Amino acid sequence: MDLWADTRRDPGGLIAEAIARALEPQLGIVARTARKAGLDKVKVGGLEVDTSKIGKIDGLTLTDALRLLHDHAGKPIALIIDEAQHALTSEAGEAAMTALKSARDQLNQPGVVNLMLVMSGSDRDKLLRLVNTAGAPFYGSQIQRMPPLGPDFIAHIAALIEAQRPELKPVDQTLLQQAFEVFGFRPQFFMAALGQVLSPLAALTGRFESALLDAAQQQQTHDEAQMESDYLGLKPTEQAVLWRMLTQGSRYRPYDAEALRFYRERTGHPVNATQVQRALEGLRQRMPALVWKSARGEYALEDVAMHRWFEKRGGAGKWPPTPPQGVLPLDDD
Repeated sequence: MDLWADTRRDPGGLIAEAIARALEPQLGIVARTARKAGLDKVKVGGLEVDTSKIGKIDGLTLTDALRLLHDHAGKPIALIIDEAQHALTSEAGEAAMTALKSARDQLNQPGVVNLMLVMSGSDRDKLLRLVNTAGAPFYGSQIQRMPPLGPDFIAHIAALIEAQRPELKPVDQTLLQQAFEVFGFRPQFFMAALGQVLSPLAALTGRFESALLDAAQQQQTHDEAQMESDYLGLKPTEQAVLWRMLTQGSRYRPYDAEALRFYRERTGHPVNATQVQRALEGLRQRMPALVWKSARGEYALEDVAMHRWFEKRGGAGKWPPTPPQGVLPLDDD
């Protein structure tokens, strides 16, 4: 399941619904007959099951639902959750993660794996919050960085293009790889741009590979310009808070003495915890949001690409961004 499939829904509910959908076909003819008769609940294996209430106070627990699913399927269960860090944005989502860990510990035995949990996400710093504190749902587990898609992926895409568009042979895989890297190894953006340059409506005058690389570079320039514009549009305290987040990453603590000293040095005036809280909320309320908040009150950058932008500018000696000549910076209220 993808917890970003519908960000308006509570992630805890999405997890419970995914388990319910997997369980329903396993309940057998008794459950199906009960549903056709208009019954909400059915006794299966000594448990009263209402799949619409799995994970809720008056329904089957996630552990019981997964145990029932395993018993009826007769085989190990693999639960794959993409963008798993989104579960931490609500108390119900975090409770669901804790319940999954409990289910894993109860269903698995030494040498026997009955429940496999695979969680992935696009932001390592946020995923670490699932494992890096004593109160985290999967405290003690490890986060592994998956290698980005590489030459094999590009070769596969090139083979598809050559099969569907023989007139484009041979495809320049080197330029495709360069474009993929500029897109930050993100397949969704790469494939969207590829579709555009290969469209009959594109009316290209040269090779599509060069057009794809140009599109990647233009997108990168546009994204960086947007980040600079967003940063310059912030109030001084908001800029200082965002700057601190960029420098600290997962080590960011909004209100400690070092952070308050940092804010004071960047703004030129004392900054208290209330002002920091107001700045963080302002950053969260922007459209799109610049800051992410967990149910535990932890903060992180919403878009991990902002770290790359920050590091690139810092390496070039162009940090912090400065307003164009003649444009006055904003003041705090």
